[in-house]
Amino acid sequence: MRTIVVGGGVVGITTAYYLAKEGHEVVVIDKATDVGTEATAVNAGLIAPAHCFAWASPAAPKMLVRSLFGEKTSIRVKPSLNPRFLWWGMQFMRECTSERAAINTLAKMHLCDYSQTKLKELSKTEDIDYQGVDKGLLYLYRDAQELELGMMKMKLLIDNGQKLDQLDMKGLAAVDPAFANSKVELAGAIHAPNDGSGNSQLFTQKLMEVLKRMGVEFQLGTTAKAFVADGNKITRLKTDKGDFIADNFVLAMGVWSPFLSRTVGQNLPVYPAKGFSMTFDLKDKAKAPELGGVDEKTLVAWSPMGDKIRISSTAMFSGFDKSHKPEDFEAIRGTASELWPDAADWQAGSMTAGFRPMTPDGPPIIGKGKKHSNLFYNTGHGHMGWTMSCGSSAAIVDIIAGRTPEIDMDAFVVRSIRK
Repeated sequence: MRTIVVGGGVVGITTAYYLAKEGHEVVVIDKATDVGTEATAVNAGLIAPAHCFAWASPAAPKMLVRSLFGEKTSIRVKPSLNPRFLWWGMQFMRECTSERAAINTLAKMHLCDYSQTKLKELSKTEDIDYQGVDKGLLYLYRDAQELELGMMKMKLLIDNGQKLDQLDMKGLAAVDPAFANSKVELAGAIHAPNDGSGNSQLFTQKLMEVLKRMGVEFQLGTTAKAFVADGNKITRLKTDKGDFIADNFVLAMGVWSPFLSRTVGQNLPVYPAKGFSMTFDLKDKAKAPELGGVDEKTLVAWSPMGDKIRISSTAMFSGFDKSHKPEDFEAIRGTASELWPDAADWQAGSMTAGFRPMTPDGPPIIGKGKKHSNLFYNTGHGHMGWTMSCGSSAAIVDIIAGRTPEIDMDAFVVRSIRK
């Protein structure tokens, strides 16, 4: 069985892995000349089932309105009359109820938990060191009342199996001594001991080497142009390097997935949210955080990665504009210098921006297309592609094989932009 995976990020490469383990002849196609170069390379590095809350929530509309009036909120929107953005935004707003937010959050949580288990199995089986830290993650609060409200918000996850502990400052410093030197006054934190972090680009590149030894073919530097269908089956993929023929096709192109799916009539509701991230060299590792986490006031997230630290912030809905300015990184520099003043030169560091492939409701799209029996989707993972990658890829391969996946897939069915 020959299967083409279109997409060379962490989701596409883990899909290729489970397909190869299943016995498929696998070809990976990506326009980049290396794997893991887009969203996979710029995320915060968190593996975070305890931070799986759907962005579409009752609080989101007010935040977006404030951003329209210039307030520097963590989720921002640049006004646009683009029809795709308007339709996506209308669906997003329909999901901003307490009931829908809870349903979407729990669907994401179950996938995250499953995926974390699969990641541990895969990395142990293939002996992949991805600079992982498995001591948990910290969610920081600067105000005692906000900390209490944070624990109330976490009740949904706790009631559904997540282990979460509330820490005062003494407890926070005991879990991660780096916070004893913070310039900012913190009320405490929520510790998610089962969460973790790691370098998803490093993982993806090492997994590619495993796949090459398994016989997987890589066609990098190859741009997918269109699927070609005959009736209810895809017969080939047209690229700038010629046509590729296969028995099955898996679309895992992140924000670019809708461009290819529309060539065969599937209008996926995936839209980019631009995220900003920086990577710093540590000058004093002893003063840097040992655990990753999120500052819940600024929504700046960080992960230790060996002798470096990755820090990211902000989600901006501004279409497919990847440009960035120095001021876009103010929250990152400011938060880092407050929390760990002597750990790095916070005025240095590499700056980048990347796209998170967002669905309006939050859960990714995983499953078989409605129009074609051999076209499958594994896309739209938003800001949690690293966390969800192994689980969603194992699930899509179960679906391709005709097996029932180990988790309920109702929330992840293939869906379209509604008109």
